[in-house]
Amino acid sequence: MLRFILIGSAVMVLKLRTYICSSAHQERLEKQCSSLTAIVTSVFHGPPQRQLHHALIPHGKGGRSSVSGVVATVFGATGFLGRYVVNHLGRMGSQVMVPYRCDTYDTMHLRPMGDLGQIIFLEWNGRNKDSIRRAVEHSNVVINLVGREWETKNFDFEDVFVKIPLAIAQVSKEAGVEKFIHVSHLNADIKSSSRYLRNKAVGEKEVRNAFPEATIIKPADIFGREDRFLNHFANIRSFGGVPLISLGKKTVKQPVYVVDVSKGIINAIKDPSARGKTFVFVGPNRYVLFDLVQYVYAVAHRPFLPYPLPHFAYRLVARLFEMSPFEPWTTRDKVERVHITDMTLPHLPGLEDLGIQATPLELKAIEVLRRHRTYRWLSSEVEDVKPAKTVNV
Repeated sequence: MLRFILIGSAVMVLKLRTYICSSAHQERLEKQCSSLTAIVTSVFHGPPQRQLHHALIPHGKGGRSSVSGVVATVFGATGFLGRYVVNHLGRMGSQVMVPYRCDTYDTMHLRPMGDLGQIIFLEWNGRNKDSIRRAVEHSNVVINLVGREWETKNFDFEDVFVKIPLAIAQVSKEAGVEKFIHVSHLNADIKSSSRYLRNKAVGEKEVRNAFPEATIIKPADIFGREDRFLNHFANIRSFGGVPLISLGKKTVKQPVYVVDVSKGIINAIKDPSARGKTFVFVGPNRYVLFDLVQYVYAVAHRPFLPYPLPHFAYRLVARLFEMSPFEPWTTRDKVERVHITDMTLPHLPGLEDLGIQATPLELKAIEVLRRHRTYRWLSSEVEDVKPAKTVNV
């Protein structure tokens, strides 16, 4: 009898010890989970609204093969600015969702920009909210870079700059996305003579209403290797000179470098105080359009032959180019945009507020314009060209 009592007591002691150990182990696990949650919360400065995904838990020393804790969906990633944004996200160890509408071969240049499996591609339809939802459902950051220089029969400026951004903002808000960044334009104005800029202004307002905490970026004309700004002026030489309304002497521009814009977007993701703000991204110098185009041709070592073209005549020429079934060289709306003076908005924060020093055009113009030189001038020094004249802000 005593033997059975001793055995029963031993079993009870073992069970009690197992329970105590399992309780302690469970408590340790809960502490670890709470500490991980605290880390993620400190990174994004807000309580997690969804179940944590492994890609949202930062680890590593930084760089391509680390995990930054950012899972970003970049709409418009296949465009000019998009490739720079994806590259910066990939280099810091982010997982990037790239919705695309183009041929799969047109996305190949984005594949090596992140670590293996970190750049994820999926087809999407801007008019289908379910398609947008699939693209953002696992992301904590959404960046809208969707844009187009000209209208088509399938997508006009209202579709591209108002309806699609509004749908993305609404779905992102419903999905619990923590940070939403929308890229507009410096000259976006509901009273603008440009339909492009009017719709940009409406798009800003709609995005702000749908996602009040959104960060809105208003860059000036962006220049870089694949731009449609400096390259546009350099290519006009094919038409016997450079047509400018009033010789471009009534227009002032303040172009900004594409890498600065991309870095600004990344820093806005990292900065918790950027939520709900509107930023203006401009270059350090302002130029009269005539002087700017003259500098473009000086760097390209091409003859600069400007001639004044009346507004109505320029629009008529642009209307003829719009009839092209391919990408038009210019459009009536682009004629308007090119000859609109860049706004000055000193009351809004800029690149400096995000820790970025704006790059002068003179330092990077050669990257864009070297391809426009003839063979005899390919290796000539940039210092041989006088800097473009600037005007006071």
